[in-house]
Amino acid sequence: MLQDIPIPTSTLREPSSCVLETERLTLRRPTLADVKAIAHLANDRRIAENTRRLPHPYLQDHAVEFVRATSTDNTVFLIEQNYSAIGMVGIDRSEPDAPELGYWLGVAHWGQGFGTEAARAVIDFFFEEFDAEHLISGARVANPASRNILEKCGFQWSGVELHRFEALGSSTPVDRFRLTRGVWWSLKNWGSSTRRER
Repeated sequence: MLQDIPIPTSTLREPSSCVLETERLTLRRPTLADVKAIAHLANDRRIAENTRRLPHPYLQDHAVEFVRATSTDNTVFLIEQNYSAIGMVGIDRSEPDAPELGYWLGVAHWGQGFGTEAARAVIDFFFEEFDAEHLISGARVANPASRNILEKCGFQWSGVELHRFEALGSSTPVDRFRLTRGVWWSLKNWGSSTRRER
């Protein structure tokens, strides 16, 4: 589920536009050429009900707005497998003291480990490029698959909060999680993700 995630403005170095590669996936900045694919994948109530900010129905106009809003953000990535879009992952840095990991996958791609693989690549990128000491994230209490992704990435449960979900039109309980730089560093051997500069 893709959520908004804040980050401090101080960085180790200025991040450049890049592509993250994992064993099965390529992660890159979304462009207007991806609007149709994003809208097709995101226009599923099952995704919207588990993602705080996705409306339902999700139209191409929503995808255009999203791509334009993130056009200069180096921490939002389209997830591709074999050159086909399968979801989104990113770090919302809108609140400097609370950078937040968010992700969502098209329903046809659930249960295959893609969420964990993409999240790990972005977490590595974030801690390597930014001078932040932690990441936060969350998952609906009713969404054990998302909680499982966070736990596999080393996130530790920090409590339950109520958050409003646009598609639900109401608030619902969300398990909150936190990953510190120290825990990330100790788990860094979890796999190989590499980055190509573009």
